[in-house]
Parts: sequence; C-alpha cells; structure tokens
Amino acid sequence: MKPLLVVLIGPTGVGKTELSLNLAEFLHTPILNADSRQLFRDLPIGTAAPTAEQQQRVKHYFVGTLDLTDYYSAAQYEADVLRLLDILFSRHPLALLSGGSMMYVDAVCKGIDDIPTVDDDTRRIMLERYETEGLDTLCRELKLLDPEYYRTVDLKNPKRVVHALEICYMTGKPYSSFLTSQTKERPFDILKIGLRREREELYDRINHRVDEMVAQGLEAEARRVLPYRNTNALNTVGYKEMFHYIDGDWTLDFAVEKIKQNTRIYSRKQMTWFRRDPSINWFHPEDEHGIKKLLEKVIIR
Repeated sequence: MKPLLVVLIGPTGVGKTELSLNLAEFLHTPILNADSRQLFRDLPIGTAAPTAEQQQRVKHYFVGTLDLTDYYSAAQYEADVLRLLDILFSRHPLALLSGGSMMYVDAVCKGIDDIPTVDDDTRRIMLERYETEGLDTLCRELKLLDPEYYRTVDLKNPKRVVHALEICYMTGKPYSSFLTSQTKERPFDILKIGLRREREELYDRINHRVDEMVAQGLEAEARRVLPYRNTNALNTVGYKEMFHYIDGDWTLDFAVEKIKQNTRIYSRKQMTWFRRDPSINWFHPEDEHGIKKLLEKVIIR
C-alpha cells in the first residue's frame, strides 16, 4: 500500500492549529505547515504561527525557516515538501500537512505547472517598476501581453500581476501559456479533511483572534519589521493595515477593524477555492471523534 498524506485545510481562524496537534499525536507524525506566511520568521503574532510550546509538543516543518527578504514560491514549496516526504515516509507510512494557503496545498497535492524560475535581475526590475509606477500601470501592461491571464487573475494582488509580467518579459511568451493545470501523479495517497463553521461563528472567531493578536503585541511586531514593508512576505493582512496606522494615515481602532474585515474577506476567498475540490471530507472542527473515525477507516483500508 502507498503511504498516506493527510491534508488538514480550512479558512483562517477556523481552528486548524489545535486540531492539527491532536491529529499529529493520534497519527504519530510531525506537522508540515502549509501556511505561506508562517514560513517567514519574525512574524509569529501576525501569522498566528505555532508557539514554541506547540512546536515542542509536536515537531513542525516549514515554520520560521525564511528571512523576510527571501524569495520563495509554491513551486519551491512543492519540491521541498516532496523531498521531505520521501524521508518521512521511509520511517512511517503517515504524514500530516496542515494550513490554509490554497496554492501551497494544491502544489503538493496536484503539482504546479513547470514555470521558469525568474532571474534576480528581472525580479529586481519588476519590483522597482511596481514601487514607482504602481499596480494599475502593470495591470494595463499585463492586459496587452497576456489578455487570457488578465481575465482570470486577481488584479488587486500585486504578487500575481508582477510574477506574470516577470515571466512574460523573461521568456517572451504569455504567462498563461505555461499554465496546463495537469494533475501530477504522487507516490502516496492523499486524504483531505476540511474544517468549516457557520459564517457568523467563523467571523466571531476571526474578530476575537485579531483582538488577541493586538493584545499580544502586533503593533510592536509591525514596527520591528517596518524596514521590510515592501517585501512580499509583508504584503499580507495584518501588517499592511498596521503600516497605515504607523504612517499616521489611520487610527489604531480603524486599522484593527480593517484587519478584521480583510481577514473575513480572505476567509471567504479560501472557502470559494476549497469548495471547488470534491475530494475534501468536511467536518466541524469540534467533531474530532468523527475525523478520527474516518482516519481509522482509511488507515485500516
């Protein structure tokens, strides 16, 4: 029988962290983090990264392994996880991957298209253009160079727009020409467990978690990383709003409310993405008994 990768997914704030610890102990396996922002060190509060105590309780991989200035992609994550799984599966037939970064999860489960790696000069030039010319200008350029990708990309996401233009300029081909969306074969089976709550319940948890982050020192953390505000690692909810407060554009209360609002919006995007996948087995996070029964059934298969 093939080894089994258990994938625990769900929107931000749904309750993945504590359940992942319980399931890791149940399966006698470490946790492979699939939250793209938790890979960066120096952001433990704003990314709700596993605490030192939690990491002592269960071994975690891909938490706090990158500097804020490091370049990292879903393709690199795919390669790194597959290499690690080769090692882990040689010792134990089960592994647990947990997180809410949709592209990172798909990279491991389905594979990512073979898109060329962007060279340092192209990346530097496009970053400078984004900072000096702005996102709207780059969006108009993308519409000319790759109208197919322009119709589907989130035009408010500078990372996606800039990366597409990097590939266009570096290869002379539209970025969309590299997107085949063919699922790659994996030498292991995959069981996806999705966590969901009613919207009101999830939103209450998100609001409470943001308040906790502020109480834990989110403002101080944002001030410490302020010199790196233009890095991709900090182009994320929590820090962007805090930077507006630090700049004097917003009051603290307004910034906190915007963090809550933007986190809720992000959770909706996550659920929209996850709902496209019919292979996900959905549970309420508190139905740990039901989840373990499913695991036992699959493991004994």
